[in-house]
Amino acid sequence: MANRRELKRNINGLLGDVIEECYESLLNNEGKNEKEVEAIVDEAVDLADDLITRANAAKKLKSGKEMQKHFSDIKEELGDKVISFIEKLNAL
Repeated sequence: MANRRELKRNINGLLGDVIEECYESLLNNEGKNEKEVEAIVDEAVDLADDLITRANAAKKLKSGKEMQKHFSDIKEELGDKVISFIEKLNAL
């Protein structure tokens, strides 16, 4: 199941980049918006946990089409949320 492995790597990579950007923002803007940035980090970590759990749950799906749809939904949510996190961070 190389597809599941790749999906989980993408989840960790993209959300890891978001978290890294958040910490860089904290370092560059000491004392400003700390609580908001920490909230974004918490959301990103929770999302990573949720998406990886959902990717692992794909083992229970019967057909390949169901699995493709499941992975497609996860990828779409990941992309939307990453964009949302970056927009939130840029707005601070």
